[in-house]
Amino acid sequence: MNKMQRITPIGLKQKFEPSARARKRPIQDLREWLSRVERIGELVCIAKPVDRDEEMSAISYLVAKQNRSPAVLFECAKGFEKSPIGARHLWNILGPSLRRIALTLEEPAETPTVELIRRTKDKLRRRIPPREVARSDAPVYENSIIGKKIDLNQLPIPRHWPLDGGRYAGTGDAVITRDPDTGYLNIGTYRMMQQGKAEVGLYLSPGKDARLHITRAWQRGKPIEVAAAWGIDPLFMLVGSQTFPKNVSEYEFAGGIKGQPIPVVRGTTTDLLLPANAELVIEGIIRPDSVKAEGPFGEFPGYYGRPEAGCPLVEVTAVHHRTNPILTNALMADYPSCEQSGFFAVIRSAKIWDDLDKLGIPGIKGVYSHPAAAGGFGMTVISIEQRHAGHAAQVLALAAQVPGGAYYTKWIIAVDDDIDPTDMDQVIWAMASRCNPIEDIDILRNTWSTWLDPTQNPPEKRPYGSKALINACKEHRHLPVFSKRTALRKKVYDDIAGRWSTLGLPGRIPAVRAFESDAKVTYHEIGSFEPGHQSGRQETTDRRLKRSRKERSGL
Repeated sequence: MNKMQRITPIGLKQKFEPSARARKRPIQDLREWLSRVERIGELVCIAKPVDRDEEMSAISYLVAKQNRSPAVLFECAKGFEKSPIGARHLWNILGPSLRRIALTLEEPAETPTVELIRRTKDKLRRRIPPREVARSDAPVYENSIIGKKIDLNQLPIPRHWPLDGGRYAGTGDAVITRDPDTGYLNIGTYRMMQQGKAEVGLYLSPGKDARLHITRAWQRGKPIEVAAAWGIDPLFMLVGSQTFPKNVSEYEFAGGIKGQPIPVVRGTTTDLLLPANAELVIEGIIRPDSVKAEGPFGEFPGYYGRPEAGCPLVEVTAVHHRTNPILTNALMADYPSCEQSGFFAVIRSAKIWDDLDKLGIPGIKGVYSHPAAAGGFGMTVISIEQRHAGHAAQVLALAAQVPGGAYYTKWIIAVDDDIDPTDMDQVIWAMASRCNPIEDIDILRNTWSTWLDPTQNPPEKRPYGSKALINACKEHRHLPVFSKRTALRKKVYDDIAGRWSTLGLPGRIPAVRAFESDAKVTYHEIGSFEPGHQSGRQETTDRRLKRSRKERSGL
């Protein structure tokens, strides 16, 4: 029997310290992830009972607004002290913490943001199929409840917001469905509202993979199997939230990030492959045209979603869980309390960057989906080294519509490579000093959006949206004459950096992306490559006349 070592509150002596070998290997499950998070000082445990309805979510909302924003593990839900399942709750899993996000992506906690995005982008190119294990080797099968014995009321399923239509177990989850056409397994992160002792509703935005799977099955008059892990390694939440090719399983992308196969186990009442190391998994079936009213729910833009509407109804056929399982909960709220904000800033940026690389677009120096923009969905900034006429416009148009960036995004901004896309002060400066609105802003209409967009009114206009493409790069045709920015010399910066602490200056020296350079602009879009003629040089009329006379006289 697998038992969790107690995770102690920050400041107390740790009772569980993994071996050096265990610390170097990829994270195997949520419990190992928690031990590593505790080691970097970003875990708080609450032993006293806390109400599952609104109190846990309120604590998560407030903790996320602190400068040091730890994950919060609630050891006991009020009223469930004697529950036979003994479920615990993890909230603010990743929150705004880039250190926890880095650990989740199998990188050092202190990895700088753009470098973390770059490394994640490279990992997304590597796919490793999952490894099926025997049921006897799957921790999630430590306890199983089948058929009529299932009673979801034994779980402290929480209510997040005062006006939510019900209690939601599936928020920080991994929902598994199989494509009826190709048979590939999809993993998505979707909300699931409790509808009864053995029923949950499954909300799916238009265009999402699981919705497409259900629709195709129903078109054939057939039911579809579904499973959901309600206690997961947070990596599943990162991968499950993104849009990948329709014929490749997210299990393969998760394996590529970890650098090893994800252990999976075959279901007992379905033929789906479940995460073997999950904390709690449900299996179920959605029968043709079976829907039930669901919602509303406080969603990622920081508003309640669409009013109560019909959603596919899952009949739960099995519940499997580890002893004292940990349920993972993702609060949707305004920034920075929206659970998805921080990790979307990394994983969505990496996916868009990877999409642009696959299209062969040169000169991409950084991509950032800002976490304050509706949970990381609303804005994408791309830093580029301009290499040809129309380069910025091409990048903007493609970034707006590639699979990783097409959903919901409203603002796509291109900046030059001297701008750090993660630094909104620099981005706004570039927009103010390099963007001429009448020339540099374009609009895309009738794009892929969501029922959750509060700006589309009346609501019948949803889920169609629009996108603004903002070129905040220096105007390419005038690069040689564009006003030169002020910048420090690299040597001066390095000298100060070496003396920063001895000078008594606080903290660390801020990073600088652009330094003074003596390099001349070489601009091959105008003029020619004739010997003695510098490409891009704009000759005066007098010079052209003198050169013409010399050429005619043979000089």
